[in-house]
Amino acid sequence: MSILVVGSVALDRIETPFGSAERALGGAATYFAAAASLFQPVQLVGVVGDDFPTGELAFLEERGADLAGLERARGESFFWSGRYDYDMNTRTTLETRLGVFADFRPRIPPSFRQADWLFLANIDPDLQREVLDQVSAPRLVACDTMNYWIESKRESLLELLGRVDCVLLNDSEARELTGDYNLSRAARWIRERGPSIVVVKKGEHGALLFTETHTFFAPGYPLEEVFDPTGAGDAFAGGFMGWLAYTGNMDEDELCRAMIYGSATGSLVCERMGMERLREVGVEEVHERVRAFRRLTAFDSPVAPVHG
Repeated sequence: MSILVVGSVALDRIETPFGSAERALGGAATYFAAAASLFQPVQLVGVVGDDFPTGELAFLEERGADLAGLERARGESFFWSGRYDYDMNTRTTLETRLGVFADFRPRIPPSFRQADWLFLANIDPDLQREVLDQVSAPRLVACDTMNYWIESKRESLLELLGRVDCVLLNDSEARELTGDYNLSRAARWIRERGPSIVVVKKGEHGALLFTETHTFFAPGYPLEEVFDPTGAGDAFAGGFMGWLAYTGNMDEDELCRAMIYGSATGSLVCERMGMERLREVGVEEVHERVRAFRRLTAFDSPVAPVHG
């Protein structure tokens, strides 16, 4: 069962206290695809310019990804430059050049329109809705968004929420969208507008899953060294949806497991600069990271009440 992802494919310049990368492979769709393709084949729709390095996406094709939906247009590829300080939860955008991405209108190839799993990466909600008009009947439609769309395209975003099953967003985005500081209430507000599944990402502090009947917390993995968190949220989404597609199951237990697989793939990204770690990682390393999560959080309840 293939996973269709629609979003940005970019070149990044990244600066952190621990290293830098020039014209590194980036983009939300790319990070998602790199994580999800560890579990299931991915179909990618995006656009790059004629400056995009040939062969940068070969590792995805080696994992069975179908890049027939990746357009190459005349002009510059989407470029983003950012700097992180020692607080890796905060980054400064130094430069953004949309290039050919500014005129991106997703065209879903006929062979992609029957995809069972669809992830609408962080793009204009008008475009996300256009994608939904081109696909048949995915089992699960998930989307991401950002503060810019919440502020500038709120009505379009709310309309989109009525057409998706799952939304993934960070804690500040959830609060801005709903006007509620409390994340449990914010998640309920979002669910009342359409999605039955809400995932709130909290960076190194993990992520929260909210459904109608269940709340689950996936901790962040305690890395000793964090080189670069770029793309970790998109890799989280890739691990989350990749695991669901692999199992073909969306009951509460599997959703919780998917959260841990998302945390595992998101944490692996941070161990190297840019996409380096996701290029080389194998699925068994992801499974081992998940087993490490279990060891970190497993404990036995006392057999009798403890009295002070």
